[in-house]
Amino acid sequence: MFRNAVLLGLVAISTAVALLFVRPRHAEFLLALFFLGTVLGGLLLAFFMVVNGLVMVRKEGRRPANLLSLLLGLAIASVLVLLEVLRQSGSQAAATVMGVLLLLSAYVAFLFVCFLGYAFLYGRVRVRGDVDFVVVLGCGLLGGDRVSPLLASRLEKGLELHARQVHRGGKPPVLLASGGQGADERVAESTAMARWLVDNGAPPSDVREEDRSRTTDENLRYSRTIMAADDPEYLCVVVTNNFHAFRAALTARRAGVNGQVLGSPTARYYWPSATIREFVAIMWQHRLLNLAMGVLLTGLAVLLSVPTWR
Repeated sequence: MFRNAVLLGLVAISTAVALLFVRPRHAEFLLALFFLGTVLGGLLLAFFMVVNGLVMVRKEGRRPANLLSLLLGLAIASVLVLLEVLRQSGSQAAATVMGVLLLLSAYVAFLFVCFLGYAFLYGRVRVRGDVDFVVVLGCGLLGGDRVSPLLASRLEKGLELHARQVHRGGKPPVLLASGGQGADERVAESTAMARWLVDNGAPPSDVREEDRSRTTDENLRYSRTIMAADDPEYLCVVVTNNFHAFRAALTARRAGVNGQVLGSPTARYYWPSATIREFVAIMWQHRLLNLAMGVLLTGLAVLLSVPTWR
C-alpha cells in the first residue's frame, strides 16, 4: 500500500525532529546543513535529469514519455531560480507565492522520496519457498511480433525463477505469459513471449498464455482468473521491470493476486524517466487526495504570509 511508503517517510521525519530536540545545541547547524544540502542537491538533481533527458531523446526518440527526466530537470531549475527572484523581491505578494511554491514543492518531493525509498525496500524482498505460477507481464513488441529488450529482461527473470525452483527439487512452476494484442501488433504479446521462453529453454508444457489483457490491471485480473481456476490456493510471483514493480504490486493487491512482484533489470539511462512515469501514475491514482492537499497547503501558505494586524 502506498500509505506504507508515506508512513515510513513520516517516521523518518519524526525521528529527525526528535533528534533535534535531544541535541538542541546542534539544531541550528543541522538545519543550515539541511537547507544547504537541499539547494545543492536540487541543482545537482536538475543537472543530472537534464543530461539523462538528452540521453533518452538520443537513444529512445522524442516521445512524451521519454522527455520526463528532461522536463523534471528544467522544472527543478526553474523553481530554484524563481524562488531566488521572489526572495530578492521582498514584496508581500512575492512572499506569498514563495510560500506556496515551497510548500507544494516540499509535498511533491516528500512523496517522491517516500516512493523511491519504499520501492527500493520492496525490491529487496526475495522469493522464499516454491510458487505455482510465474506471471510475466507483457509490454509492446518490436516490429509487431518480436520481443523487445525491455520485455526480454522480464522473460529472462521469469525463466531464472523457473530454473531455480526446478534446480532445488521443487515442482516446476507454470510460466504464464500475460499480454494481449495491440492495434500495431501482428500477434498477441503472450504468443511472442511464449515463443521466446520455449526458444530459450523453457519446457513447452510449463508455458501458458493469457492473451486478452491490454493494461497492467487486466494482466493481473485475467491471470488471477487462470491461476485460481487451476488451484484456488495458488501462490505466484509476478515479474516486470524494476521501475514498474512497486506500482504493479499496488495493482496486484487491488486485483486480489496471491503473490509478490519482482523486478528485472532495466538499462540505467532508461530508469529515471520510467520511474518518474510510475510516480506520476501513482499520483494520478490518488488525484483527489493530492488536489485536496494542494489546496490545503496553498491556503496555509497564504495564511502564513498575511502580515500580523496590530
